[in-house]
Amino acid sequence: MSLSERNRREFLQTAAVGSCAVAGILHTSLLAQPVDGAESDAIPIIDTHQHLWDLKTWDPPWLQTADPVLRARYTLDEYHQATAGLNVTQAVYMEIDVAPAQHVAEAEAITRLCQQPGSPTVAAVISGRPGEAGFAAYIDRFRDNRYIKGLRQVLHAQAPRGLCLTDQFVRSVQHLGELGMSFDICMRPAELSDAVELARRCPHTNFILDHCGNGDPKAFMKSPPADEPPQHTVDSWRREIGRLAEQPNTSCKISGIIAAAPKSGWNVEMLAPIVNHCLDEFGPDRVVFGSDWPVCRLRANYRDWVTALRQIVADRPRDQQEKLWHGNAPRIYRLT
Repeated sequence: MSLSERNRREFLQTAAVGSCAVAGILHTSLLAQPVDGAESDAIPIIDTHQHLWDLKTWDPPWLQTADPVLRARYTLDEYHQATAGLNVTQAVYMEIDVAPAQHVAEAEAITRLCQQPGSPTVAAVISGRPGEAGFAAYIDRFRDNRYIKGLRQVLHAQAPRGLCLTDQFVRSVQHLGELGMSFDICMRPAELSDAVELARRCPHTNFILDHCGNGDPKAFMKSPPADEPPQHTVDSWRREIGRLAEQPNTSCKISGIIAAAPKSGWNVEMLAPIVNHCLDEFGPDRVVFGSDWPVCRLRANYRDWVTALRQIVADRPRDQQEKLWHGNAPRIYRLT
């Protein structure tokens, strides 16, 4: 690495989310869209964190009070528009925290979407409740579904601290490993120590840490907005990311952090310390890219997030960039 590249990296490091059901995520734009423009030669992208919804079919409880920008139609039509020219070749659908009564319907709908010829969505992480006694029967119905790669329960909202360490939850996550499925971790940054312990107790289950452990860009600002206090300190977050990276069955998803940027605006230097710490701790072989679209639209569109991340990783070796953008995803999410 040249001196100028090293100085730029150091500067960035230190500067401070039946046919009727499938219609809710699948509309007319089935075929993969052609790549055009100057970015057509860019490194291909596998998006491992794609959300899709149509409020006529799905109305997750959390969306009822969400920002108006999210209470809109986000199907493949809109996804194709958002990704046009960015060389996004495949996507992994990420569950949208629908009400438990809709868990099976969501999983079945996304399976049909993955089966559609030309669909960029080729796999899915579905929702479930590992802490409930009936979880094994629920997840076993998908054991032969080649499109269902793993499960996530959002733990940063209503779930009480420590839920993921209860005996039932741990047994359920161990069962995911027995089925060859992974578990996506999405929890409050102050509780990442629970994720470390969960990974230790489930050594045969692979874990993907969503959103850089919900790293908060505001924590890296010299003067964060008084009305938007950071969710963690820099030292505590760095420490827990390092501890989690020590677990060999964990990977990190570079995603989601832009949605936590201050409402007043963001810049690349605000995001870089989070990205670089995760890349350095987990290493080039255990990181993947995720858009968190459309949740990223709380602060930026898809293209802006991709552009920012490209700038942050620009000084890293080309082969490491390729692993982040698309090379690691097939192995980590077992894509075919």
